[in-house]
Amino acid sequence: MVEVSQVKRLHPLQVGHAGILSVSVTLAGNATRISLRAREDAVPALSKALGLTLPTRPKTTASKGDRSALWIGPDEWLIIDNAESSLIADLGKVKVLHSAVDISHRNVGILVSGKGAAAVINGGCPQDLSLAAFPVGAASRTVLGKIEIVLWRLSENEFRVECWRSFSAYAYGFLQESARDVAV
Repeated sequence: MVEVSQVKRLHPLQVGHAGILSVSVTLAGNATRISLRAREDAVPALSKALGLTLPTRPKTTASKGDRSALWIGPDEWLIIDNAESSLIADLGKVKVLHSAVDISHRNVGILVSGKGAAAVINGGCPQDLSLAAFPVGAASRTVLGKIEIVLWRLSENEFRVECWRSFSAYAYGFLQESARDVAV
């Protein structure tokens, strides 16, 4: 006897898929984002102005309150402040050579959380997301599908994906599709 299976077909642009219990893909709230570039000798003064110590090793982050600094390169950090702040003005008062550019309008944050969060991201990201290689607090610039992202591990089963606004629909859809695959 032949057994017939029925699969429910979903529209490719359908948002908010029911039945995905293991992973949640949601938009992060608005935040102030600063692209900060500076030489090593400027780190102490900038850290003081930010109220946290800028991380100086690959894949590391530092947080205090609503403000976080993600190490992106030897002289580059992504600063994310979830509270309303005068961050760009405060950094403008620092008397060391640096570049601080407000990129709040350019970036979008997407939160991926749940037991299968790492598998969802690995659906399009080649980064090793095991806890040994990418522990809680780790952040790096990498790719997701065809786009560049900044990936930040917030907890064992929660990540923040930062991408350019122009790629946000692609990233959000990609992660939702990957979540459907993981949920199966």
